[in-house]
Amino acid sequence: MQGVRRTSGLFAPIMQLHGHQGEVYALQFSPEGDVVASAGFDKTILLWRTYGEECENYMLIRGHKNAILQLAWFPSGEHIVTASADKSVRCWDADTGMQVKRQSEHTAVVNSVCPMHRGPGLFVSGSDDGSVKLWDVRSKRSSHTFAGKFPVTSVAWSEAGDQVYSGGIDNQVHIWELRKGVVSTSMAGHTDTITGMSLSPDGNFLLSNAMDNTLRVWDVRPYAPADRCVKVLTGHQHTFERLLLRCAWSPGGKRVAAGSADRIVYVWDVDTLRLEYALPGHKGSVNEVAFHPKEPIVGSASSDRTIYLGEIAPEATAD
Repeated sequence: MQGVRRTSGLFAPIMQLHGHQGEVYALQFSPEGDVVASAGFDKTILLWRTYGEECENYMLIRGHKNAILQLAWFPSGEHIVTASADKSVRCWDADTGMQVKRQSEHTAVVNSVCPMHRGPGLFVSGSDDGSVKLWDVRSKRSSHTFAGKFPVTSVAWSEAGDQVYSGGIDNQVHIWELRKGVVSTSMAGHTDTITGMSLSPDGNFLLSNAMDNTLRVWDVRPYAPADRCVKVLTGHQHTFERLLLRCAWSPGGKRVAAGSADRIVYVWDVDTLRLEYALPGHKGSVNEVAFHPKEPIVGSASSDRTIYLGEIAPEATAD
């Protein structure tokens, strides 16, 4: 390995993690980056140490009765929230693995969940029942329900916390005003179901992945022009499996990544639209790609039941 320039603290440039007994649908680094959380078809959440010779799987969390479709860390790193096909949203203590909250108000599969970027214990969920629900970990019931007409497959939260974004099988991204409880803007452009969304680090742009085989970047600033779609990226693939392939924005805001059914991890330069990486290795659909918060590392979760952590070149800094 002499002569190979290392860019991260990973034990090796590529680490493969084994432990799940089914397809892995969800993967996220903790806010500090020292832990990876994963979940999927086997109904379990696994916590792994990012660093060390084996990326040790040190905790297995059980409780869901069906597949876990998405997970997210709260900004504090103390809790993890999960969305499941068992119609529930659950919150877990990341240190003990204990269930802190189980919310069962949704009447169908819960596809997506997203915590507020700042603020204590607020999160939002989206379900096949057409609703977007707002939750507070400290409360027994949802604080708001936004009723839509179509199944919701992805949700995200605005930087300011005053808006929630939802996408689903109607192919549009909707911006909900929390104070009024209504959709203020609907952004059309995708021609098939939206499967994932991610907000840029500066809060100005929203990335969406859809079954039309495109990633789109939307200007979500308050006074953006009518045509809010500013960029379209292509290369990744969706297939007849119609899985909820997620997408992610890098911490520095210069890169985006997407899950892809062709078993490849895709990473683009968002400014030039150039494909920077097409990383092979998985033997099944790549369902989620996540960026490490502090180092040039990407993690990928796959239907082949494995996870890869791989280092890439450092992100270019702004001039």
